[in-house]
Amino acid sequence: MSNPSPPPSARHNLNDRAPIKNVFSRRDFVWSSARVAAAFVARNDAFALALQLPPAAVSLPVRLGLASYTFRNFSRAQLIGFMKQLHVFALNAKDVNDHLPADPQGEAVALAEYAAAGIKLHAAGVINFRKDEDADIRSKFEYSKRAGIPVIVAGDPTLQTLPRIEKFAKEYDIRIAIHNHGPEDKLWPSPVTILKAVKDMDPRIGCCIDVGHTVRAGTDVVRAIREAGPRLFNLHMKDLTNFESKESQVAVGDGIMPVRKMFEALVATKYKGFVDLEYEVHPDDPMPGVISSIAYMRGVLAGLGYAVQNMVARDGVEPPTPAFSDLGQPELTTTYRFAGDCQVPADTCKPA
Repeated sequence: MSNPSPPPSARHNLNDRAPIKNVFSRRDFVWSSARVAAAFVARNDAFALALQLPPAAVSLPVRLGLASYTFRNFSRAQLIGFMKQLHVFALNAKDVNDHLPADPQGEAVALAEYAAAGIKLHAAGVINFRKDEDADIRSKFEYSKRAGIPVIVAGDPTLQTLPRIEKFAKEYDIRIAIHNHGPEDKLWPSPVTILKAVKDMDPRIGCCIDVGHTVRAGTDVVRAIREAGPRLFNLHMKDLTNFESKESQVAVGDGIMPVRKMFEALVATKYKGFVDLEYEVHPDDPMPGVISSIAYMRGVLAGLGYAVQNMVARDGVEPPTPAFSDLGQPELTTTYRFAGDCQVPADTCKPA
């Protein structure tokens, strides 16, 4: 009897060379910008690095994280395993599957497991605020307070509910980042509509820019980032090949999203939050697209000059781009050249 195919969670271990090589050859990652970086994932332990915590003074200009909804069809244990492989330790957690249960006991168990893995939760959500009731709203703030989470990514609050939410934001000192959902959302299609609604409210009320929904709403996403300024508390990253089609989502770097200009805007506005990858396609097998997306964004950051000081090589394998989590490592000395939006080692790959 032939062996059954392994489940998706077992197929894309970064230390398992063959499956990853097959994935990247199919997607033709060998040349052009971050695909060069992604190709390095297939090499021996390229992401198995010796990491150390940064000194308190270290501050990275754009911090990459992950929206747990990306792995909504996977358990918390699998999510943690994937994050370790990616060397991404910043999480926007959602009460989906068992990622961050709403009940206090289940939440406590989840928090202990994340802490043991070195994963920090910086945002919760999307959490829907559909009831204009103190008890319901307070329960959501208590959920975030127990987790030590400073930002709630809020979905569906009404204009009538916002003053009540604002009251709890002040009481708990937790920021509310209203999430836009594109042209289908008649209330919050774009960050522009959110900013107009909250401009006179407490500074703890702001927005989470979902870049895919933003461009589908016809909004210039780079301009939206600049206009949001200090009211931008979170950013959900994705890419599209057609700004009018929700179904055209692809791995970051495979579409037409202006990633470099967006990162430049985040740096210019001194954005303090995270850029959380929310890869919504291929929910049963997201790892190839996630690997590609993270590698591309790291490559863009390297191309902007925020390079290799946060990675240290092991076993003689020099990583091409930084780890851009909250971790900082000793500087490497490698000669770099530019390829598209990204900066890659000069001796890496040549065009086919």
